[in-house]
Amino acid sequence: MPKVSLEHSDTRRRQILDAALHCFSKQGFHRTTMKDIVKVSGLSAGAIYNYFSAKGDIVDAIAQERHASENALLAAASAGSDKPLDLQGLARAFFGSFAGTENRESRRVGVEVWAEALRNPDVLKIVRRGVDEPRRLLARIIGECQERDELPSKIDPDGFARVLIAIFQGFVLQQAWDPETDGEEYLAAVDVLLSALSAYEGD
Repeated sequence: MPKVSLEHSDTRRRQILDAALHCFSKQGFHRTTMKDIVKVSGLSAGAIYNYFSAKGDIVDAIAQERHASENALLAAASAGSDKPLDLQGLARAFFGSFAGTENRESRRVGVEVWAEALRNPDVLKIVRRGVDEPRRLLARIIGECQERDELPSKIDPDGFARVLIAIFQGFVLQQAWDPETDGEEYLAAVDVLLSALSAYEGD
């Protein structure tokens, strides 16, 4: 039998994950069955089980893919300039990719991933890794901003990194709840907050 090409394998895997994303966004992880995913994918059950032995494996793959994508966006944003990066520039580069209304289905599934992490230790490890890596990067950037006197020195870098991540998570959650959420307005508000903090001199 001819070997299946890597391109064909990647295409099939993407087809399965896209079908699962659609099902999960409509019904959630626990109400979705493998039969649902088979139906939406248009593939046979056997074809899907060649790639994923159970629904949990698909959930793990989606969680890993989601956080890898977010980490890549943040890394690209932080490496996109020869000049020292300020937080406003980082926020515009990173949040800007989430400001549009496209990919709302994926964001709904992202909220499902967070909920699943509360009861699934394997998903929790993936989610924690997906948060801890950008948190360390943000803390480093915040520390560099403090060294250039662009942020108050009294701010704890790790604590502020957690605040920035919470702003992003809140944005994703509001987009999942409300299709009318305006990403550009949200981004503008974040920019104002960061600008005000940069100008704050404190006691």
